[in-house]
Amino acid sequence: QVQLVESGGGLVQAGGSLRLSCAASGSIFSINDMGWYRQAPGKQRELVATITSGGRTNYANSVKDRFTISRDNAKKTVYLQMNSLKPEDTAAYYCNALLIPLATHRLGDYWGQGTQVTVSS
Repeated sequence: QVQLVESGGGLVQAGGSLRLSCAASGSIFSINDMGWYRQAPGKQRELVATITSGGRTNYANSVKDRFTISRDNAKKTVYLQMNSLKPEDTAAYYCNALLIPLATHRLGDYWGQGTQVTVSS
């Protein structure tokens, strides 16, 4: 069974940094795009950043120049380095991956369970 497991969330003061990690596990044939999304209380889930298997990245305007997404294909892991954090970055952060499990050989959309990031002012 394929799982995405996030880690690295927590409480940080404004201006601080956090690094999120998300590791894919299970029998996986291949992983295409990976990314991070976030959802604040009372708001819709929104894209934070994505990265292709080749390393091409895309960021939400609100996090450009502060957040950096990267991945280690050998470890099936995606990272999100978050610098200069602001209170408005407070949200549950979710890992996402488009991948093909060995069991199905069909491209599917998978999500992690979420990790909380809280930025205090």
